[in-house]
Amino acid sequence: MTLFEKIVARQIPANIIQEDDDFIVFHDINPQAPVHVLVVPKRPIPRLSHAKEEDAKLLGQLLLKAREIAKSLGIADSGFRVVINSGPDAGQQVPHLHLHLLGGRPLAWPPG
Repeated sequence: MTLFEKIVARQIPANIIQEDDDFIVFHDINPQAPVHVLVVPKRPIPRLSHAKEEDAKLLGQLLLKAREIAKSLGIADSGFRVVINSGPDAGQQVPHLHLHLLGGRPLAWPPG
């Protein structure tokens, strides 16, 4: 089981802010912005580069969930960043596709 699957199963605690049948959303334990949450599909896909055509609906829902969470956290109007790391060179630490939602302050470009 990945770390995220263990969070879904409540084997590891997390500061969960929303959960439904398809996604769990919780605060990152090492926030890089005032708002930094992870949007995690419950169905594990190791990384974006492993997604298949049949994952298209889930991938679209992932972005719509990020928009919904940004609105609920009050960062939709001021702006937010969505990050998906895919693979070790991108900094992916958990082999389970997830999206970082960051906001609450001006974010520099290019990112690190």
